[in-house]
Amino acid sequence: RATMKSLRFISAEVFVSNAESARKRLGGVAHNLFPLLFKASYLLEQGEVIHDLVENWPLIDFNMRKLLGTTVDYQEDLSHRTCSVCLESCLTGLRDYVLNRSSLYMKRLKVVDLTGIKDVEVQFCECKKAMGRWARTQMLSKICLDLLVYLQQAQHNPDAFEINIDVLIDLFVTERNYELVVQALLKRCHCPLKICCVAFRSDNLALQKFFYIIKLTDPSSLRKLEIVHNVRLEMEHLEILFNTMHFPLLMSLTLPARTFNVRRFTATDEQTLCNVAEKMGEMMQLTELSVPYSILTGRIQKLLSPLKTPLKMLDVSNCSLNLADMDYLASSFHANHLEVLDLSGHDLSDIYPSVFLKLLRHSSPVLRSLTLEDCNIQDNHVNMLILGLSPCQKLQEFKFLGNPLSSQTLKHLFTFLCELPMLKTVEFPVPRDCYPVGITYPIDDASLCTYDHQKYERVAEELKLILLRANREDVKASTPLFGSYDAAVQETNNELGAYLIKSFKETLEKFTTSL
Repeated sequence: RATMKSLRFISAEVFVSNAESARKRLGGVAHNLFPLLFKASYLLEQGEVIHDLVENWPLIDFNMRKLLGTTVDYQEDLSHRTCSVCLESCLTGLRDYVLNRSSLYMKRLKVVDLTGIKDVEVQFCECKKAMGRWARTQMLSKICLDLLVYLQQAQHNPDAFEINIDVLIDLFVTERNYELVVQALLKRCHCPLKICCVAFRSDNLALQKFFYIIKLTDPSSLRKLEIVHNVRLEMEHLEILFNTMHFPLLMSLTLPARTFNVRRFTATDEQTLCNVAEKMGEMMQLTELSVPYSILTGRIQKLLSPLKTPLKMLDVSNCSLNLADMDYLASSFHANHLEVLDLSGHDLSDIYPSVFLKLLRHSSPVLRSLTLEDCNIQDNHVNMLILGLSPCQKLQEFKFLGNPLSSQTLKHLFTFLCELPMLKTVEFPVPRDCYPVGITYPIDDASLCTYDHQKYERVAEELKLILLRANREDVKASTPLFGSYDAAVQETNNELGAYLIKSFKETLEKFTTSL
């Protein structure tokens, strides 16, 4: 659907469409028109014009979220376009802003905010090449180090050292870019472009390196911390982290699988859990917590009760929660504020249906996203599920892959889902009757693709027809068998794969040695 453009925006598009002419005439452009020209250039992927606009930026701040988001002149949000041509031009333009010889009086820029960029699966730019979070981290770090080399050369303007620009960014560090980012952070105080880490993600990194680099990022400024794949962080390491560093602004925390495992808890471990929870409550402002694949049976209250701020996002998928845990969640003050909830891997229907309905009822006024994958939801449970979802009128995303539901039941469920006014995304399972008789749930990876593909396609078309007849073409329904798109994993999948192979090889070698 086409988005309306103002006459000003159309004029800006015409101006930037001829890159050579636009670059020559930028000197005569009023300062308040630079944001308009920037968005028009970004839409048309005019890399050279973007570079020159940033190099000569006349304003105090450069905020990607505001520049690319909804504006009066053009309401379409372009912040999901991580176009490589455009973003590379932005970063090189920022470098040349420091290096060009215009007077310091003309250089007013103080803050560059790159945190508003959203990484998505489908790129609408013509080049079809995205610059993801890892690549942005890599390029900014390299530009900062290159700047220091350039500025030490006699021909460059010594006044450049007087420039101080805070560059707010969400860093993504793995083994492959670790050394580069460390060097950039170590030399931050000498560089005109000051890397300010607002959010930090770490994958495929040795624990010692993680502890070193997290200290360099200035933890007191971090708002989001994600420790995800192949960082061997366990509960005792988390206690050390929270005892040695302070995270007063931290609002979002994601921990790797098996950070907590109560099945092997000793009395000391129980105390460690209490210490970790108390630190989270005392020195953080957590509103988002993700602890997937930890074993937390009977301990969810210990972990969450010290928190002083209500959680808006909670991921406790595959955490082996019991009835007491679910009862605490449903009765806690967090329940009334949960906007995003993932309870995947729990047998909700048979073990604690009433508590589950209570949790949904309390969160229904604000709940936007609900994930119930591999929850053993069967045909005879769907009416209960519909009852629970009925008050969730703000629900935008519902994912229930891996549940043994028949084609007929899915049609019944989709007829109800059409009534949720804000729903935009549905991830539904391959119907049980598309698989061979006797298939067991949860389905292992080897059997996931052994279904009748033609029958599935017919059912999927019927489900989409239900949406179409209800005038709900706005709802995107799909079956991503191997999980939803993860921009970070997609960008670093080669490194992740190599790391997994290496770990597997080391495990085999240890096993062989022990034999």
